[in-house]
Amino acid sequence: MIVCFTSTRYRAELHSVIVAPGDFRIHCPRKSLPGETMNDALLLVLLCVLAYLAGSVLFAIPVCRLLHLPDPRGLGSGNPGTTNVYRTGGWLAAILTLALDAAKGGLPTWFANALGMSLFAQVMVALCAVTGHMIPVFYRFQGGKGVATALGAGLALAPVTTLLLCLIWGGAMWRWRIAAIASLLAIISGPPISALLEPEALPLFGLLALLIVVRHRNNLIRLMQGREMRF
Repeated sequence: MIVCFTSTRYRAELHSVIVAPGDFRIHCPRKSLPGETMNDALLLVLLCVLAYLAGSVLFAIPVCRLLHLPDPRGLGSGNPGTTNVYRTGGWLAAILTLALDAAKGGLPTWFANALGMSLFAQVMVALCAVTGHMIPVFYRFQGGKGVATALGAGLALAPVTTLLLCLIWGGAMWRWRIAAIASLLAIISGPPISALLEPEALPLFGLLALLIVVRHRNNLIRLMQGREMRF
């Protein structure tokens, strides 16, 4: 048995590690220094701000400008998202919008993971990217529903759960041809599926479900009135 003492200003702790005969490795638990904790907090704040700013870029608008299409905010449902871009510009514009909106959720989350940040930090970064899409600083805080950005964040943090949600979205879309129904069914399925398959990501899917359902409140009203637009 090798005994290792670690101490701080206020307390001393005793750690023991049992090693096999001939094993001379010594394991001493390392305490995080105050400066390191502060650096981690500053890094988290920086990544959250950058994720929010990335999320605030509504790619539906520059994609439509690039392809010489009308501004999606003035046509169809008025939502700057993949479905409305498809209505106004077809598949190419919709696919570009989907890919870019998903990337701005996935890349910051993946980067936080690559830096070895905690799961809590990764969830916070993902939520900031989605929030940026919903209330973008660059567009007077008038944004979209956040579904595609949540897709990217989910693929980075919990790919198995997210892929199953994509299947649910596709099945609902095939059955009803209404994007709001497909999105809502998929997102509310996220917490239970995550709890079963990837429980560490449950906080992300729980908060995403809350945010996205709230953003679809007008769609819910139109669904109850039978006025929601079909795909």
